[in-house]
Amino acid sequence: MIFVTVGTQDKQFRRLLEEVERLIKNGKIIDTVIAQIGNTKFKTDLDSKHMHLIEFTTQREIEALIQNADLIITHGGVATIIESLNMNKKVIAVPRLKKYKEHVNDHQLQIVENFNHSGYIIGTTGVEGLEKALERAQDFIPKRYNSNNEKFVERLVNSII
Repeated sequence: MIFVTVGTQDKQFRRLLEEVERLIKNGKIIDTVIAQIGNTKFKTDLDSKHMHLIEFTTQREIEALIQNADLIITHGGVATIIESLNMNKKVIAVPRLKKYKEHVNDHQLQIVENFNHSGYIIGTTGVEGLEKALERAQDFIPKRYNSNNEKFVERLVNSII
């Protein structure tokens, strides 16, 4: 199963969902696809005949979907990327871009580039790279992600004391 998530932004991310739908129609994606679409206007009866769509759900359900997925396709949100990496999942990330009014700036592009460059995920700069990213995902072994949260908390506590 492939889990696609666009997060909970108040802005649309139709481009990603449309590209996933196109790749399913063209036989490039044959797995079951569950997509968390948030505020994106994308309907099963009009836009997608091939994906199971969820607007919003609980954090527990998102965690279960990530855990049960073989592959995560996500926007460039740090929380989703890290949560997926912590569950040892393969991640393809496509950033929301300011020029399409998908976000207020292009910080997701920087996030995706950094995680991709470090070997944690397969990052693309746009939806047009998704097909190649899917091909690459077949043999991709992500670098193990180790959080620095414990060190950060320790330093913070030591600076307060």
